[in-house]
Amino acid sequence: MWGVRVPLLCVCAFLLLPRTVSQPPAESDTYTECTDGYQWDAQTQHCKDINECETIPEACKGEMKCFNHYGGYLCLPRSASVIPAPDPPSQLPHSPSHGDSETFNSCPLGYELQGNNCVDVDECEQDTHDCQPSQECFNSPGGYTCQCPEGYRKVGTECIDIDECRYRYCQHRCVNVPGSFSCQCEPGFQVAGNNRSCVDVNECDMGAPCQQRCYNTYGTFHCRCDQGYELGPDGFACNDIDECSYSSYLCQYKCVNQPGKFSCACPEGYQQLGTRLCQDVNECETGSHQCAEGQTCVNLYGGYKCADTNRCQDPYVRVSDNRCMCPVSKPACRDLPFSVVHRYMSLTSDRAVPSDIFQIQATSIYPGAYNTFRVRSGDDGGDFYIRQINNIGAMLVLARTVTGPKEYVLDLEMVSVNPIISYQTSSVLRLSIFVGPYSF
Repeated sequence: MWGVRVPLLCVCAFLLLPRTVSQPPAESDTYTECTDGYQWDAQTQHCKDINECETIPEACKGEMKCFNHYGGYLCLPRSASVIPAPDPPSQLPHSPSHGDSETFNSCPLGYELQGNNCVDVDECEQDTHDCQPSQECFNSPGGYTCQCPEGYRKVGTECIDIDECRYRYCQHRCVNVPGSFSCQCEPGFQVAGNNRSCVDVNECDMGAPCQQRCYNTYGTFHCRCDQGYELGPDGFACNDIDECSYSSYLCQYKCVNQPGKFSCACPEGYQQLGTRLCQDVNECETGSHQCAEGQTCVNLYGGYKCADTNRCQDPYVRVSDNRCMCPVSKPACRDLPFSVVHRYMSLTSDRAVPSDIFQIQATSIYPGAYNTFRVRSGDDGGDFYIRQINNIGAMLVLARTVTGPKEYVLDLEMVSVNPIISYQTSSVLRLSIFVGPYSF
């Protein structure tokens, strides 16, 4: 018989009871039919128990477990414990009329007879143990034990996961998992060799995405840029700083932005002075002009001009370089200035006004003569005026701001009057003024 130890659960069992063996034909010498739950074993000539738990697919449904016994089977909860009584005869006679002796298992509980020896039954291998699904079965001589896996503790008949994180094994974060735990570190740290502590990660040595320079700090890192660059919104990329866009005073003429820096450029006809200023190139002194023979090189701001050496026009005749005289013997000279002297000068654009730009000085002084100065021609817009200093000198003043390139040809006249001898004469300084295109 079977003894069943069941916890406080509903036990549903299906027991197939043996029924009377049907009588074989009278002429047969052996019986080949067995009761329900048994089948004929031709080798032993006995009826052998059928293990319905193996032959019937899904003999027990749901959480029920199938337990085979002689002539039938039981469906019990998996938590039920079945304690077998001493084994009944290993074989049932096929007929009570036979005189064969019945065989019994004479071995202790947990052993089975193999030949003349009692051999331990491995309940774990044969799956005849009653360990819970969460437990592990360990075979022992004559029996077995149910143990919880590592990381679990036994509560009643169940194995409950041990929450190792309750003991604070980890420096930063502890993550409990079934049967174990793992330590995790905050960003910027990694788990040390003891699997519990956290050590700083040097992101700079591990390929931090800094475009230029990387500085490791505790738990993180920072990207920095070289001079002339600024850190982008993503904190990694370095973008060039356009210094030229910050100020218009960095360069005198033109600011040229370059990766990480800037430079100043000067227009044609100028050369750089220092790092930001521009200086006019005097082509007349450097010999880089292309003036022909009979011409004079006149330096201008940003260039030069080739002027004819002899600029005297009839009725004037040349008496020296840049000086022309109108002889009194020529009738056409009667109403013209006695002499014309040619001079050249260059001005920068947008010069502050009023500004003294050219001084006029008489070269011949006659006793008793009074000298006056005026702009005879060339100043149609009123950009200039004469300020007389004394009887023999005057100053040409720029009255308005002018922007080049532009050219003026002014006739600055000095009129000499001697009232004692009723004598009057004049001379002209023909001044060519070239206004450069820039303020430098």
